[in-house]
Amino acid sequence: MSNAAVSNVQIIRTRPGGGRENPTSAYSALLQTIKGLGLLRRRTGFYWTLFAVLVIAMAGAWTGFALLGNSWYQLIIAAVLGILFTQFAFLAHEASHRQVFKSGKVNDHAGRLLADLIVGISYSWWMNKHSRHHVNPNVVGKDPDIEQDTISFLEEDAAKTRGLVRWINKRQGYLFFPLLMLEGANLHLHGFKSVFGKHKVDGRALEITMMSVRIIGYLAVVFYFLPLGMAFAFVGVQLAVFGVYMGASFAPNHKGMPILPHDSKVDFLRRQVLTSRNIRGGFAVDTFMGGLNYQIEHHLFPKSGARVLPDAQHPLHRNGNHRVVRHRGRIFEPSGPRGARPVRMPDDHTVQGALTPATRRPDVIHCGRPAPSASLPGTP
Repeated sequence: MSNAAVSNVQIIRTRPGGGRENPTSAYSALLQTIKGLGLLRRRTGFYWTLFAVLVIAMAGAWTGFALLGNSWYQLIIAAVLGILFTQFAFLAHEASHRQVFKSGKVNDHAGRLLADLIVGISYSWWMNKHSRHHVNPNVVGKDPDIEQDTISFLEEDAAKTRGLVRWINKRQGYLFFPLLMLEGANLHLHGFKSVFGKHKVDGRALEITMMSVRIIGYLAVVFYFLPLGMAFAFVGVQLAVFGVYMGASFAPNHKGMPILPHDSKVDFLRRQVLTSRNIRGGFAVDTFMGGLNYQIEHHLFPKSGARVLPDAQHPLHRNGNHRVVRHRGRIFEPSGPRGARPVRMPDDHTVQGALTPATRRPDVIHCGRPAPSASLPGTP
């Protein structure tokens, strides 16, 4: 295996007498605890309230658009729309994880409506990509989120690049947020490429129709009511805010964390915890990131709504001497009379080929930061 993946990741076994506990049983115990605490119960009323608030805000933004007319203050409305489209995307994400309605089909209908018709991205494309990510986060060749694109996550991928992409890869840590300004347009483009592609797409005709209505209708309104230059500026600001907001919400949760080899044998519990990061910041960050800042809990319990993920950080399971607690980004398992010991990797470790050099692991951070660029042969 290339040194582009983790070569020295230590998993601490905690069961007395050699640590032979079945990891599946350990996760099952955690899951049963979460169920017992009611954290998998759907909060349908909360999501209807959130949807109503977003619809009212969207109506207010378009009312402001109509009242402002030919004014450069329209760029404020464009930024607001970028924020609102991202919040609707968060709501579609919740539906995709079956957190809104009891019926999976109804969740899919809601998610497709929100993603295709309101946000303008393909729900089927995103579902396929996101589902594979959840199963194997940061696993080489299995997680589509770390596949080589404009940004390279592996040194071997960066070494193969040429021209502009190579130039970007050398500086990608500094260019990360500027590049996110293009991510909004990139998401729309990937959506259309997917629905017009040759592979199977659930509800292809419906998605093509809804995305076309959304994109064409949106552009028609903007370019009809605003002067040409202002219309381009309006669309540019909206896409830039949307792209940066989406990227800043999703990227910090895994970027710079250990990247596991393609053939790594890491059980589900440890794989999800090892590669995820939580971000603190109180109510403001929780709202800004739509609850995605509790990424460890989200990956362990994907059907638990974002609103209750903070509660999953409280003591989880107690049964006689058996105790599992969650504390500061670590999961603890029973270890006999001496108390709980961590099953996460230790704070100090070596990660080769990830975006960051060997460093103290940032399990929990207060804000996301762009990861430094992967080194290229012949560069410092």
